[in-house]
Amino acid sequence: MPKKQLTGNIVSAKTPKTVVVQVESIKIHKKYKKRFKRHKKYKAHVEGADYQLGDRVVIEETRPISKDKHWIVVAKKN
Repeated sequence: MPKKQLTGNIVSAKTPKTVVVQVESIKIHKKYKKRFKRHKKYKAHVEGADYQLGDRVVIEETRPISKDKHWIVVAKKN
């Protein structure tokens, strides 16, 4: 089974090996058929690369690294 990949923006890079990525998705209301945005924050592991606030990145699901980290940053998107 392939691993999940999500795309989002970095909203926090304060800790040395962790970034917080906000992923936004568009949902459709069942009854009213109106579109609305949902967002969720994921903590992702970063090893050595230089990522800054506002960078668009791709994160991939992985084994649990810590209590909250279950994702790893794969690539930077432009």
